[in-house]
Amino acid sequence: MLSAMPSKIPSSTAPDGRDENRPDREPKTRTETAQALEPGLYIIATPIGNLRDISFRALDTLAAVDEVLAEDTRVARRLLDAYNIRAKLSPYHDHNGAKRRPDILDKLAQGKAIGLISDAGTPLVSDPGWKLSREALEAGHKVIPLPGASALLAGLVASGLPSDRCMFCGFLPPKAGARKTAAAALASVPATLVFYESGPRLATCLSDLAETLGGTREAAVARELTKLFEETRRAPLAELARHYAEAGPPKGEIVVLIGPPEQAEADEATIDAALVDALKSKSLKQAAADIAVQFGLPKRNVYQRALALKDG
Repeated sequence: MLSAMPSKIPSSTAPDGRDENRPDREPKTRTETAQALEPGLYIIATPIGNLRDISFRALDTLAAVDEVLAEDTRVARRLLDAYNIRAKLSPYHDHNGAKRRPDILDKLAQGKAIGLISDAGTPLVSDPGWKLSREALEAGHKVIPLPGASALLAGLVASGLPSDRCMFCGFLPPKAGARKTAAAALASVPATLVFYESGPRLATCLSDLAETLGGTREAAVARELTKLFEETRRAPLAELARHYAEAGPPKGEIVVLIGPPEQAEADEATIDAALVDALKSKSLKQAAADIAVQFGLPKRNVYQRALALKDG
């Protein structure tokens, strides 16, 4: 059954009058106590919403690096200002990455410590930073991860879906045909699938996923994680698709999670019988795809078996 489970975030004001979702704004300058860092590229996770979800190590590093690379320097400045950090900021994103990387690599070669942050969460996850990280490693520089907030992991642990195996799939293609093709390729993956999605595309995305993967697959939609209106809805894919089609586009950053396919125990005779029945009303390709999903088998193998049955 469809259920909404809003997060219980503390009241906005603590007994002493502080805003509990804001950091302590005592007038300290962290750069006064920052330690010198060894040269390298520091991959620094930042909050995905609640500013208090940042580590002491991340704050110390942001204060100590020679330069902080950010997707949007305005977003980064708000975070740094909240903690009285006066770091040198410069933009690094999809549009300028190729042009900026040689200069950044030169600075690393000079012994500089460079920090990399995204607008929110852990850099390199659906983020242009992975190209810089790879080139830095290829050039022989150290890449140092500072773990922290991640919408991917927060959504996974809130979903109630199996977490022992998961596959992060990023954003699906925006067009329906390409989206269904991409989803079909993941249909038999024996793991929880995790996607990022935008509010305006959520309902159609869920509908396409339900059609391709099966409407009864367990799923969850998590949005506004760590924020005041945090919400996780858990239901079969078809129910979630109907809900968001009726409710309209939700606000905020969205994580879509889909549980692994049920592994139906079946022998060859059972699979053959299912294929023969499916071939009565479906094309060979569609019948093979449906049976592969039903039994959690590789689509290529099922297609070859369907071809043999049809020719025989």
